[in-house]
Amino acid sequence: MATLPLSIAMQASCCLNCGTTELSKLTAANRYRHRHNGLRGSVKLGIERNLVFGEVVQNFKETPLRDRDLKVYATSRVSVEPMEQRVYTSTETEEAGKVSTYRFRTETGDMVKVFVRMKNAKCIVNIEVSSLHLSSNDRLLVLSWGIYRSDSSSFMPSNFRSSTPADRTTTLETPFTETCSGRFTLELEFEAKQIPFYLSFILKSPADADSSDLDIRSHRKTNFCFPVGFGRGYPAPLGLSFSNDGSMNFAIFSRNAESVVLCLYGETTAEKPVLELDLDPYVNRSGDIWHASFESGWDFVSYGYRFDEGNVLLDPYAKIISRSVPHGTGLKYLGRLCEEPAFNWAGDVRPDLAMEKLVVYRLNVTRFTEHKSSNLPTNIAGTFSGLTEKLEHLKHLGVNAVLLEPIFPFDEQKGPYFPIHFFSPMNWFGPSRGPVSAVNSMKDMVKKFHADGIEVLLEVVFTHTAEGEALQGIDISSYYHINGVADLKARNALNCNYPVVQQMVLDSLRYWVTEFHVDGFCFINASSLMRGSKGEYLSRPPLVEAIAFDPLLSKTKIIADRWDPHGSVPKETRFPHWKRWAEVNSKFSKDVRNFLRGEGLLSDLATRLCGNGDIFSDGRGPAFAFNFISRNSGLPLVDLVSFSGVKLASELSWNCGEEGPTDKTAVLERRLKQIRNFLFILFVSLGVPVLNMGDECGQSTGGSPAYSDRKAFDWNALGTGFATQTTQFIAFLSSFRIRRSDLLQERNFLKEENIDWYGSDQSSPKWEDPSCKFLAMKLKPDEEEATEPGDVSPPIWGDLFVAFSAAARSETVILPPPPEGMGWFRLVDTALPFPGFFSTDGEPVPEQMAGLFAYQMKSHSCALFEARCL
Repeated sequence: MATLPLSIAMQASCCLNCGTTELSKLTAANRYRHRHNGLRGSVKLGIERNLVFGEVVQNFKETPLRDRDLKVYATSRVSVEPMEQRVYTSTETEEAGKVSTYRFRTETGDMVKVFVRMKNAKCIVNIEVSSLHLSSNDRLLVLSWGIYRSDSSSFMPSNFRSSTPADRTTTLETPFTETCSGRFTLELEFEAKQIPFYLSFILKSPADADSSDLDIRSHRKTNFCFPVGFGRGYPAPLGLSFSNDGSMNFAIFSRNAESVVLCLYGETTAEKPVLELDLDPYVNRSGDIWHASFESGWDFVSYGYRFDEGNVLLDPYAKIISRSVPHGTGLKYLGRLCEEPAFNWAGDVRPDLAMEKLVVYRLNVTRFTEHKSSNLPTNIAGTFSGLTEKLEHLKHLGVNAVLLEPIFPFDEQKGPYFPIHFFSPMNWFGPSRGPVSAVNSMKDMVKKFHADGIEVLLEVVFTHTAEGEALQGIDISSYYHINGVADLKARNALNCNYPVVQQMVLDSLRYWVTEFHVDGFCFINASSLMRGSKGEYLSRPPLVEAIAFDPLLSKTKIIADRWDPHGSVPKETRFPHWKRWAEVNSKFSKDVRNFLRGEGLLSDLATRLCGNGDIFSDGRGPAFAFNFISRNSGLPLVDLVSFSGVKLASELSWNCGEEGPTDKTAVLERRLKQIRNFLFILFVSLGVPVLNMGDECGQSTGGSPAYSDRKAFDWNALGTGFATQTTQFIAFLSSFRIRRSDLLQERNFLKEENIDWYGSDQSSPKWEDPSCKFLAMKLKPDEEEATEPGDVSPPIWGDLFVAFSAAARSETVILPPPPEGMGWFRLVDTALPFPGFFSTDGEPVPEQMAGLFAYQMKSHSCALFEARCL
């Protein structure tokens, strides 16, 4: 009896090319039964293993590369009990749920139809051959077939336990029954626990006296082959999805792969998959989407994909992922074969804060609570649950939005700005450091933050990935810039405006909004979102526009951050916004730093105070500016006033007279004033103030701007005198912004009549004179905003007078006359000692003479005055 060769192809609807692997420890059918005639005989065993392997090797050498790419593996972990397999001739059909249909054309032009269905926990296979032209007078037709999970050299043996290795390859021969209409039919029945497997066959017509046996194969002269127990599947949605009946659908994009193998694992720590199933390009592919489905998951726990003989790769759309065994230079991740855990969102209400109302605190989930000083249990420290335990600190500061550094799974050597996946949080952010724990604890954290009126924003990186990650193995030419600009290729830059990448980004954003209820996204390295396929900058990048107009994202904050984690200086380009995109405002940081170290122009400072009209007067407004002084890259706030060596020139810092740590009182006092000045300007400027984790307690990197030198938040430092006065000052400024939202939380730019500018002696400022280091402004509310509707009494508070001095000497400031019936009250003077340098009640400024108010400002200080009723 001929054995089935290695290269097994299925035509028309199903074509599979299978390769050689190790034997599967599976049992096979040991007899067949004709429905009408009872037991007909025993299955014939195949020829010796060495002959089979000889055939396999020869065939492998003669088969083109495409025929070798699709492989189906099985390992000793799969074990199926011996079963009896019966053959029936009836072609009557019974309603038994879903039916998979496969059609083949023979080399003689005849049609072969296969129907696979489940019935009463059994798998029924019907094969029908029509219009077959046989030269034999007996018109006999036999199915010569085998079932296997790896390849044709690994058929299920007739009796696995008693057979020897040399016996564990066999084919079976089953006769067809001819109907009165001339069709040949048969039915095979298998236990459901044996699926999935492939069934490969050829048709044989026994020889008569004058001729030899006739073997009939497909029109490609290969064996017929079809899957049993898994189906064609659907191309949407991408990733793993579950239907109501428990069946699973797998779908993944790859335009250029010649072969895709679905790999299923029985254990998360297994080095090899239990089962590998070829996805047939004729059956399991629609366009560029490869797909398959299963009725149930059996005992498999995780999955991945193998492309063109490469490593097993993570499904880019997997929602629950887990680490597997060490793989290459890093850790291999696999998708989990489970539905996402249910979560009770009842009672969750998104704060839906207006952009101009935000006070943002940027933090790293791990570093925020991992330090032992957090006094949290080890399973909580450094996790989403740890954030909720420290919620009171954020509320004390007056924060109403947190901006989380990237939480996607990332390269652990390079850090969170080098992602490897976009659809799940990093596992170690969960209390048990597991995938389900991370998902649940993040949702719980978001819900609790919302309950306290705090929004959750995510920093996201969609412009590049870590080296050697899944998308590079799946389809590097579709997902990445591999042609054109050399630096993009070297940086593993994603081709963001290529349709499939654009779709992946949108799907990811929608997923985080719908499943995790996040309130917005800050896009790191946003300039690269504007790149075309050749690296050129597009005026209307499709991805940026699609995000702006996506209905599911319409209620979220979308923020462009041009900071590049690779260290390159981003090209200064106008970011297209469609009146939706906000931007992280690096110009604010630059100009404020320059002014306070005595090197900036007054015009630059005024532009930042008034809402950055040079950037946001194009249909947006000051609320679209996310202003910051320090961030998680570069020098932290305390180091901006402590280090200014040659290597830190780009930081625009000033050490206040001595480099690094010092015990000189004058230097320390100057540094303290500068820190207060930075915070003060941040909060009185139009736009969204963004605080950085650790600045409130003076955490230092020792003068290093490197992100890797950032340290865990030291909760003990909150007990220091510096932290006490700084946190109280931030809380005061947050509260003051809310109270004077009429002037400081404007969505639109101030009108010209609402602001006056002054030099120190009431003269007009010398805007372009670099030697001038003093600027003051008076902010005047509209009369209708200064009083409550229907209130005829005079307003409780009126104008604001704000003064900024970067001079090394004191300045006598002449305040403008206050509104009638009011006087000036000093609320802030950053040069005064704690606790007197800020006050909610305010200190009245004495009138020197009729209508004249003067105030002595010390060097390097800022002051705030408010007009109030006397």
